[in-house]
Amino acid sequence: MKSAVGRKGIGTDGAALPPIATAIALDRYPIFPLAGARGRALLDDCRRQLAATGSCLLPGFLTAETVAAMAAEAAAVAPLAHRKPGGRGSTAYLSTPDESFPEDHPRRRLQTSSVGAVAYDLIPPGALIRRLYEWDGFLTFLAAALGKERLYRYADPLGALNIATMGAGEHLLWHFDQTDFVVSILLQDCERGGDFEYVPNIRSETAEHYDRVWRLLDGDRREVVRLAMAPGTLALFMGRHSIHRVTPIAGDTLRLIALLGYDTAPGTMSSERLKQARYGRTAPITAQADDERLTTTPER
Repeated sequence: MKSAVGRKGIGTDGAALPPIATAIALDRYPIFPLAGARGRALLDDCRRQLAATGSCLLPGFLTAETVAAMAAEAAAVAPLAHRKPGGRGSTAYLSTPDESFPEDHPRRRLQTSSVGAVAYDLIPPGALIRRLYEWDGFLTFLAAALGKERLYRYADPLGALNIATMGAGEHLLWHFDQTDFVVSILLQDCERGGDFEYVPNIRSETAEHYDRVWRLLDGDRREVVRLAMAPGTLALFMGRHSIHRVTPIAGDTLRLIALLGYDTAPGTMSSERLKQARYGRTAPITAQADDERLTTTPER
């Protein structure tokens, strides 16, 4: 029996739905169309969660059939993930140590991290997660949920949409994001570990609160909150002011999570340095192949 994911459906208002809309549990999360009391209630709930905790979780956002299909598609491309070679690590501020601070200060303290990233250009155009990412209806919902007038998809051919893969022993360091918000969907969980932990609003635009970050890095867990996420959960997270991490993975099953890149301005691109570190290259595969053909001297 063929999957029904991606087939046309009928919305609650009787109108025909775009095929990709059927990937979402619309009876629970009426994101399309958003007009009406239920849509407004959903947006109010998202904004309340974000204001209270800096995060918003929508469990069961995807249908069970969609989750299974997306997980299988993600697992198929997971072997293509790039992993940054081991080094001395990074600080919680995703920067090199600032030696103007004391030696054990958070701005100088190095942590290790290990995660693989499948770049946007390696995710097939027909993959369900890519179709969802590129659907304007989903974009409109996210802008409204985040309280933004308008959102734009990243212009980065590598960083617009990623599948983050983590296997046994891998983890993500305590860190602050360099963007205002992150949109993610867990597609497959690991057997043990892989918990998303954070400290809500540990810093602000006007106060770094280094003392609290210092205590956290020393092992003080009094302020730590764990977000329980099952596959199919849509997560909106304001990580610029809330330090967070993913605990070490255990077991043979990969943790697979989709990271969807959006911004409030058009044309967002990752830096060349970030692309090289995260994907091991700075250009899409097709562009690199074209460049190599142009620069290689033909054999005679």
